[in-house]
Amino acid sequence: MSNIVMIADDDPRIRSVVRLYLEAEDFQVIEVENGAAAIKQLNETQIDLIILDLMMPVMDGWTACKYIRKNAEVPVIMLTAKGEENDRILGLELGADDYIVKPFSPRELVARVKAVLRRSENKQSDTYTYKYPGLTINAVTRQVKVNDREIKLTLKEFDLLHLLVQAPGRVYTRDELLEQVWGFDYCGDTRTVDTHINRLRYKIEEQGGNSSFIQTVRGVGYKFLPEDGQ
Repeated sequence: MSNIVMIADDDPRIRSVVRLYLEAEDFQVIEVENGAAAIKQLNETQIDLIILDLMMPVMDGWTACKYIRKNAEVPVIMLTAKGEENDRILGLELGADDYIVKPFSPRELVARVKAVLRRSENKQSDTYTYKYPGLTINAVTRQVKVNDREIKLTLKEFDLLHLLVQAPGRVYTRDELLEQVWGFDYCGDTRTVDTHINRLRYKIEEQGGNSSFIQTVRGVGYKFLPEDGQ
């Protein structure tokens, strides 16, 4: 099921453009024109992310964000014409997950939506410990043990392994791994992914583990397949 994004903005042109770009990326979009309508919709519908304009009639974005943060865990991206530092800081202090200033690139907004949703999903999965024969991954402490011996991973090595184990059998392209682990604005190339995969395999093998958990899908990318790693 695709994620549901609500755009709360009193400018119908902005809502229309945002809807167009989000729907092109398979998001479902709900439009409202003020903070009160956003809160009403939030209480009636399962919303995955809210794009919230600050300056709206009836109820502004500040007030709406305060309510949302007290009553829901849904991620919020603040949207406003003001670019002053104090406005950005206040928005984040109210609990916004990100902040973008008008005029903005719709493509950048879509990229930020994806990034915020990804961070939100990772937080939800942080209580999990993944256990496989000879391999244990603790997402809370960021510890990885091979045959009950801890191996030291870099930040990106752990993030890469953590992403793969969350969806066993799913094939990630190198571009997807770059975007989700390094970020959409990373300037490197896909060889970075190959290098980190090779280091992960080496560190697992170094402790007598089975590195075939991480499999290469030729011409595509990588997947985590515990069945073949047993």
